[in-house]
Amino acid sequence: MKVILRKNFGQLGQIGNVVVVKDGYARNFLIPRQIAYTATAGNLRALEEEKIQLAKKESKELEGAQTLLTELEKLSVTIPVKVGEEDKIFGTVTTQMISDALKEKGYDVDKRKIEITEPIKSLGIYSVNVKLHHEVNAVVKTWVVRE
Repeated sequence: MKVILRKNFGQLGQIGNVVVVKDGYARNFLIPRQIAYTATAGNLRALEEEKIQLAKKESKELEGAQTLLTELEKLSVTIPVKVGEEDKIFGTVTTQMISDALKEKGYDVDKRKIEITEPIKSLGIYSVNVKLHHEVNAVVKTWVVRE
């Protein structure tokens, strides 16, 4: 059966590719999960419209991410933590703590978008990556200070 991919699917290909798959795989897996359409002339036209809408949405998200990038690059957050001997903190600074500190400043960033390269286990200044878009990454300066 010929199908048209609606989404990027690792084993089959990219959006808009026409691929030949077994009938059962198409009917039972690809079509119910809206990964693919059956390959008809009407569905080809519908896919072209979806591509246009997807491109508009993608450019809008990219523009929003770039404006947020310029604001976050100027920003630094302070995270107060309890410390023990030799300025070792209890536990580590988590992405949730950084996300909460950004919310206090007025920026709603999901904790799953924040990437900490090494565990933060002592006081100091750290650079934390924030993945805003698959093309846009911001670096937020994070100050870990004594509570």
